[in-house]
Amino acid sequence: MQEFKDMLKFFRMRANLSQSELAEKLGVAASTISMYEVGKREPDFETEEKIADFFNTDLNTLRGRDNELKSGFIINVLGRVAAGIPIEAIENVIDTEEITEELAKTGKFFGLRIQGDSMEPDIHNGDTVIVRQQDDAENDEIVIALISGNDGVCKRLKKYNNSLALVSLNAKYEPMYFSQEEILYKPVRIIGKVVELRRKF
Repeated sequence: MQEFKDMLKFFRMRANLSQSELAEKLGVAASTISMYEVGKREPDFETEEKIADFFNTDLNTLRGRDNELKSGFIINVLGRVAAGIPIEAIENVIDTEEITEELAKTGKFFGLRIQGDSMEPDIHNGDTVIVRQQDDAENDEIVIALISGNDGVCKRLKKYNNSLALVSLNAKYEPMYFSQEEILYKPVRIIGKVVELRRKF
């Protein structure tokens, strides 16, 4: 079941409003909306009613009790994934996406906004990939990996006996090869498998 903070973020994103814009329309501070969305604060009844009216929904839906999204689940879309920071703790949330209940039952998920052209022609700059959190994947699957403590990269995984490669789909980028020693000590760490691509026109 979704919580108020999830539903508020969903309705705000669907209305294409920033936290500041929504705050101005509701007559509250932008920091208040921010606290609502991270679950550090909840509105009083009057403000809750104002929010529900603004988004033309009811209180049960806004509270996640009669979820109009019951066919799916909301996940956060991140602008970056950094090494050493658990996915749940990353605050660089730039959007939300909905996944089906069936998919949600298969693990934990996050979205990642792609930057750059290394995965063209299949995945373009600005696309969002839906990622299942996992620390391994099969050969030829598209993964999100962390290399040497840098931000996550989206690449095709190639496995060999004592090494692996992270391969761009764009031929102008050379594959990145890593020995077993480099995998352990750089380190090279897979944090998820790409299961869906979302593109907005």
